[in-house]
Amino acid sequence: MPTPKVFRLPPDAITDYAHDGAVILRGVLDAAEVARLAEGIEHNLAHPGPLAAVASQPDDPGRFVEDFCTWQHNPSYREILFASALPHVAAQLMQSETVRLYHDHLLVKEAGTRQPTPWHQDQPYYNVSGRQNVSFWIPVDAVPLASTLRLVAGSHAGTWYMPRSFRDQQAKWFPDGTLAELPDIDADPLRFRQLAWAMAPGDVLAFHMLSLHASSGVGPAARRRVFSARYLGDDMRHAPRPWRTSPPFPGLTERLADGAVMDDVLFPRVY
Repeated sequence: MPTPKVFRLPPDAITDYAHDGAVILRGVLDAAEVARLAEGIEHNLAHPGPLAAVASQPDDPGRFVEDFCTWQHNPSYREILFASALPHVAAQLMQSETVRLYHDHLLVKEAGTRQPTPWHQDQPYYNVSGRQNVSFWIPVDAVPLASTLRLVAGSHAGTWYMPRSFRDQQAKWFPDGTLAELPDIDADPLRFRQLAWAMAPGDVLAFHMLSLHASSGVGPAARRRVFSARYLGDDMRHAPRPWRTSPPFPGLTERLADGAVMDDVLFPRVY
């Protein structure tokens, strides 16, 4: 197992993450690591995994491509996930003694893609419980404010909102009525304070798996290639679901009991 790089965060970054559920971190990856990650993204696009999907509508002038859980077959991804500063940064933000890789997520909006990413939380789609977690949103292209990820400050505090399919708003996970319905975020900016940052290659946006987030499409000349890395801390536990989670982990319920530490070959300890 490679030793991750050391990247000491200023105390206010850790405080902001705990308070807002999101923080921007500048220059976490160096130029060589950004180039390596871009290689991994292009390899992923050329060799999509079984979970790859086009998330944009057929009439969209661009194309929104997603893929999950391909790190085991992508040396560039493995290098960034294991040997960069990401594990050390994750430990500090989560205030955790241990860090496990949860999964990788590719999000590429080709130039001209209109498809927005609607407001949602990630954790309700998952098979984990606990509070010590972090997702890193890592662009390898410059991202202007108009097409960056937007988040609602403090929305990680505890409320779970109903997860729905992005295209048709169907409840394919928790049954209707069992979780709070998502409020109209954009209609009430005073109640829902939004955070957003323009980003350069090497910057990392860190957010909690319960933080509400969304993004717009991209401009006609702007390609937005993003790699997302998700990590688990000390208190995260297996939460089996009677439905197909996103992403799914087939066979995991036979290996890990409900409430067990995520100690499995799929979730290697990286710190």
